[in-house]
Amino acid sequence: MSNTKKLIAVIGATGLQGGAVVRALQANGQFKVRALTRNPAKHPQLADEVVLADLNRPETLKAAFAGAHGVFLVTNAWEPGTDERKQALAAVRAAKDAGVQHFIWSTLPNVETISRGKLDVPHFTDKAESDRIVKEAGFAHHTFVIAPFFYQNLLGVMAPQKQADGAAGWALPLNPEPRVIHMGDITELGRIVAGAFAQPELAGHGEHLPLVGDFLSFNEIVATLNRQGHKFSFKQVPKDVFAGWFPGAKEVAEMLAYFEAHTYLGADSRDAIALANKVAGREPTKFAAWARANFAIPAAA
Repeated sequence: MSNTKKLIAVIGATGLQGGAVVRALQANGQFKVRALTRNPAKHPQLADEVVLADLNRPETLKAAFAGAHGVFLVTNAWEPGTDERKQALAAVRAAKDAGVQHFIWSTLPNVETISRGKLDVPHFTDKAESDRIVKEAGFAHHTFVIAPFFYQNLLGVMAPQKQADGAAGWALPLNPEPRVIHMGDITELGRIVAGAFAQPELAGHGEHLPLVGDFLSFNEIVATLNRQGHKFSFKQVPKDVFAGWFPGAKEVAEMLAYFEAHTYLGADSRDAIALANKVAGREPTKFAAWARANFAIPAAA
């Protein structure tokens, strides 16, 4: 019966990661899903329950987490004024007070530690530095999931641009030859999260579970797309030149320098990727298959 299902509260339920988690939990069928959003009236059909929650107003979290067996938390570094560590601390405290048993945190590698302070990528490191807060809270079960470089970025914030020669492509401060980018379809992160909630004995003891559909160089990304009928180009540009091109470009340049030096995940993560795929119950989508379905092929001349 539905009233015996464990309740999972999902923060960021209207976003890419949280939305994927809501859908995966619903598809799993073992859980009752409470979607948490700052605007519940706008999303009345999002889940079994839709409840107000605002990470910048910790007083809203008590009701949001009441009665929940599990909580999924993701924070948005790109929202102006966001203090991810402060938000994570507020959520962990409220979840602990509410008696939550399983807490899943969407984190990223600690670039400061991995690069020994040489590179500064706050939207990675700020998340990583909250891992300790989750670990030390004393939940019966806790899990870390790691979002990859979204395939979707190549249609959005890092979509190909018209270049000086008139062709569409990318100009980035990155050596395009070595394989350094762990990538994936972010809508598939939900399957890892739902699998972890369903199998805490397998992935509820602080495991880091990265979603990785593919591991590619930028040349391989371009070549894959061009085999499908595109005519994209790539040009490597100096980091200091790129850093002045748009607001936030300096951090993007640092991020790409980190990829080049250490890869996206920062270490050999084959065992973690294998466990994530086991927890999810299936292999994630390869880039070529995703691109074929999502990149519009230009009409023949």
